[in-house]
Amino acid sequence: MTGQININDVTVDNVDDFGIYCIKNKNSSGYQKKVKWFKNKLNDGLRIKIAMHMRGKQLGFIEYLPSERAWRPVDAQNYYFIQCIAIFVKDAKNKKIGRALIDQCEEDARRNKKSGVCTMTSDGTWIANRTLFEKIGFIIADRLERFELMYKALDDSAPLPKFNNWNERQAEYQGWNLIYSDQCPMHEKSITDVTECATENKITLNVIKLTTPRDAQKAPSGFGTYALIKDGKLLADHCISRTRFENILKQEKKK
Repeated sequence: MTGQININDVTVDNVDDFGIYCIKNKNSSGYQKKVKWFKNKLNDGLRIKIAMHMRGKQLGFIEYLPSERAWRPVDAQNYYFIQCIAIFVKDAKNKKIGRALIDQCEEDARRNKKSGVCTMTSDGTWIANRTLFEKIGFIIADRLERFELMYKALDDSAPLPKFNNWNERQAEYQGWNLIYSDQCPMHEKSITDVTECATENKITLNVIKLTTPRDAQKAPSGFGTYALIKDGKLLADHCISRTRFENILKQEKKK
């Protein structure tokens, strides 16, 4: 607990009570698929912690797991990998909830004799920027395109985490390809909207679901769990709306 804030561990036993933070509608397909993904044995060691005000309002969350099971294109051994962190409530930012959540991850890393904690950051959308991490001692281990791979060492002799080069795999995807996983509950609506729009525009869209951490670590985009690729060119590296896809189609038709 920090002040009037509780930080709660979400488990397979209480997930129906606490939820998964990002989507509140427990009847939605995205929520249900995320919960199933959360319970998957492939994700052993996965932790979700939700910061809540004493009155029950959810303020932010963190999701992390052993780096060997990260659903991002990273190569890191014996770290904890912070896959997602989000603070959407202004009051929570003032109360330093983000730092409190990361501190709990560090405590788990020390308890489980990890070499450190690492995460991906970016100034772009759908992923945290590096500002908070820099303030609490994280430094950059690797960079590729708009992404940074940051880490905080607990063992100075441990190998640094590094990126897997996602650009090297893009040429394998010819035609229209939509690649995703259930790691993010927002993906389900995007997949539905994009596939419906592709059908209406008579586009053959190859939809590929990533089902293991290894698949995501070898994915053809920096985000790892989402990519829209046409003829070897990455057109979107994060979840997109129907409107965004329609704009992409217009741009491609002009070429």
